[in-house]
Amino acid sequence: MKKLKYLLIIFLMLFSSAEIVAQKDSIALQRKARKLVRDGNQLYQQKRFTDASVAYKKALGNDTNYEKANYNLGNALYETQNFKEAVPQYELTAKTATDKFTKAEAYHNIGNANMESKQYQPAVDAYKNALRNNPTDDETRYNLAVAQQLLEKEKQDNKDDKNKDKDKKDDKDNKDKDDKNKENKDEGDKDKKDDKDKDGKGDKDKEKNKDPNKDSKEKEKQKQKPKQSKMTPQQIKQLLESLSNEEKKTQKKMNAKKARGKKVKQEKDW
Repeated sequence: MKKLKYLLIIFLMLFSSAEIVAQKDSIALQRKARKLVRDGNQLYQQKRFTDASVAYKKALGNDTNYEKANYNLGNALYETQNFKEAVPQYELTAKTATDKFTKAEAYHNIGNANMESKQYQPAVDAYKNALRNNPTDDETRYNLAVAQQLLEKEKQDNKDDKNKDKDKKDDKDNKDKDDKNKENKDEGDKDKKDDKDKDGKGDKDKEKNKDPNKDSKEKEKQKQKPKQSKMTPQQIKQLLESLSNEEKKTQKKMNAKKARGKKVKQEKDW
């Protein structure tokens, strides 16, 4: 029995020692985290926001529940325009904060980050949550009014875009319908033309079926008909005599040309 009591005492002493060591380690980590946050704040004041973010992340590595480190990290990310990454940090602060004013500030910053990202509906929701925790914040109330106006404009623009798309679709459908009607009309005109061509072809076929020798025979008959002379015998005699005289004159001219054209062969003087 005494031995059992002795073992129990030893166990309690060891457990207490371990707990004391853990507490000391935890306090040391918290102190280190606070120092890192102070370093981050100095960097933040110097507008070295990226370096400040690194310091705040290191602080959270030592103390994951360090509320100020979460909130300040969100601010540093916001200043580097990493709005999407800043929102979760503010959300964590809004969830873990114990006082309403801290919650209101976190929601206010969530609204601002969403406004920068043009996420107007989440911004409106965040500003409303901020006012629920701090109804006297006029800046949040003003931002809420701006976010609501931008949200309404966005909805109207989306509605107008849908109407435009619908109008474009209707115009396309009408155009397709007109093209189809035109195509049908062209096909109808083509059918009419084909029918007309067939009729013309039939007329040509009729002409081809006619006797091809008929026209030749008619022409031959016309050629075979003797033409009646309108000249008197005396006129014919005079014409013959005139032709005879002209022929003689032509023959004399031809003989003269030949004589003039004949070259005399000359003997060479050696």
